[in-house]
Amino acid sequence: MNEIDRRHQEAIEKAEASVSQVREEVAKDPRRMKYHLMAPAYWINDPCGLVQFQGEYHIFYQFNPYSPLWGDIHWGHAKSRDLVHWEHLPIAIAPSEPYDTHPKGGIFTGCAMADDDKIKVIYCGSTWAGENLRQVQCLATSQDGIRFHKYEHNPVIPGFPPEGSENFRDPNIWKHGDTYYMVLGSCKDNRGKALLYTSKDMVDWEYKSVLAESDGSLGTMWECPDFFPLDGKYVLIFSPMGLGKVKGLYLVGDFDYESGTFHWQTKGELDYGFEYYAPQTFEDNSHRRVMFGWLNSWDWMPWFTSFGPTVEQNWCGSISLPRVLHLDEENRLICEPAEETAALRGERFHWESAVLLPGSRFIRDRVSGECLEIEIKWDILNSSAKQAGVYLRMGEEEKIRTVVQYDLGTQELSVDRSQADNCSKGISRCTCLPEADGTLTLRIFADTSCIELFANGGKSCMTNLIYPDPTCDGIEIFCRGGSAKLLSLDIWKLNPIG
Repeated sequence: MNEIDRRHQEAIEKAEASVSQVREEVAKDPRRMKYHLMAPAYWINDPCGLVQFQGEYHIFYQFNPYSPLWGDIHWGHAKSRDLVHWEHLPIAIAPSEPYDTHPKGGIFTGCAMADDDKIKVIYCGSTWAGENLRQVQCLATSQDGIRFHKYEHNPVIPGFPPEGSENFRDPNIWKHGDTYYMVLGSCKDNRGKALLYTSKDMVDWEYKSVLAESDGSLGTMWECPDFFPLDGKYVLIFSPMGLGKVKGLYLVGDFDYESGTFHWQTKGELDYGFEYYAPQTFEDNSHRRVMFGWLNSWDWMPWFTSFGPTVEQNWCGSISLPRVLHLDEENRLICEPAEETAALRGERFHWESAVLLPGSRFIRDRVSGECLEIEIKWDILNSSAKQAGVYLRMGEEEKIRTVVQYDLGTQELSVDRSQADNCSKGISRCTCLPEADGTLTLRIFADTSCIELFANGGKSCMTNLIYPDPTCDGIEIFCRGGSAKLLSLDIWKLNPIG
C-alpha cells in the first residue's frame, strides 16, 4: 500500500468509527425516512457520482461523518439493484491530502463513469489558505466499486481559467467519440457560468470554452451543472445561487462540439418546492436519463429557518426518489418518478368517479398513514369549486396538516406546510395548467418527513420537508366554494426499505 492509499484508508477508518458510535441510536428516531435514502447517521447533502456498474446502481453523496451539520465533507456510498432498495457501503472517499483536507471543505461534489472495467470519479477537492478558497479537480478509481484510490498526481485540474474564479467546482463528465468532456460550475463578476474542458484520458485536461453563462438574470454562481443529450436536444441543469426562491434550473437547446458552445432556447424550473437542490443525472443501461436530488435547504436561502429537529437526533438530510427525464413537444423537461417506485406499494385503496361537496368526509375514516403514494385525477372542466386538494398528515383535531391545493381560478398549485408542525414555514407555489381534456392529475409521495409532488405526469414538481408528530397520519380530500368532480383516486401504503 502506497502512502496516499495508507493515509486515505486511515481517514476512512476514522470516519467509519465515528458513524458506528451513533448509528444504532439514530436508526430509532421515528422521523427517519422510511423509503428515501439517507446516510446511516449525521449529515448528507448533494448526490454525486451516479453510475450503473456491473449491473448495480451506485450513488455517492456528500457526507459529514462527524456531525449532523455541514463540514469536513467525505463521499458516502450506497448501491442498489432497483433504484429503490439501497445497501450502504463503506465511505468511498475521505479527505486525506493537502488538496482536499479542510474542516470547511473536503471532497466536494463530482461525478462517476464506468470506464475500462473500473469506476472512475472526478471530484472537487476544496480547501482554504487563510481567506483564499482553493478548489481543484481530482481523479480516483476503483476496480471493485468499493475501494477507491486517489490518483498519485492529483489534482488533474489545479486551477481555474481566466473566464472563471476561485468558485470552481462540481465537475461532471461524459464521453463523446474518443474524447472525455467535463462541465464545471463557476462564476465571474457575479454571473454564474458553466465551463467546458476536454481530455483523451481523464488525466490531462484542456480548457475549451464557456459552455453557457448567465446574462445577469440566471444567478450569481452555478452549482452542480450537469449537461447531457435528451430526446434529440441537449439539456443543462444547475443550481443557481443568488436567484431568490429558484433552486434548480434547466436549459434546453443545441450543442456545437466544435466550438464548445451551448445555444439554448427553452428554460424552466426543476422543482418548485423548498427542498430539492443539487440534482444530478446519469444514463442507465436501459438508456433512461435518471435524476436524484438532495432534500434540504442551505442557510443562505430566503425561507431558511433551521435544518429541522432531526439535527437533535444526529442526522440531517436525504436523497429524493429517482426521477426519469423526458422532453415534451415544446422541449419542456418532464420529471416522472421511476417505474421502480411501484415496488414500494403495499395495500391499495381505490375509488372510482365521485362528486365532492365542501365539508364532506370522503376518506378520513377509511385510510391513514405516514408513508403513502396518492394518485388523484380531477375533472377541472366540470367542477364548480374554487379550490380542491388533499390534506396530509392530519392530527386528531385536524388543525395540524399539510395542504396540497389547486386553485381552479388562478390555476395555481401549492403546498402549504405552515400548519404541518412547530418549525416548518412557507407555501410553495407554481402555475399548473390542466391538460387539454380539462383534467389534472396529482401524484404524491408522502414519507415521514417529506412530500414529493408530481403534477400532470411530471410537468410540474414540488418537494417539501415537514416534521409532524408520527401520530399525525390522517388524510382527506377536500374542495371549497362549490363541487369538485373526482375521476379516480388511488392510495397505496408504502413499505419501508430498511
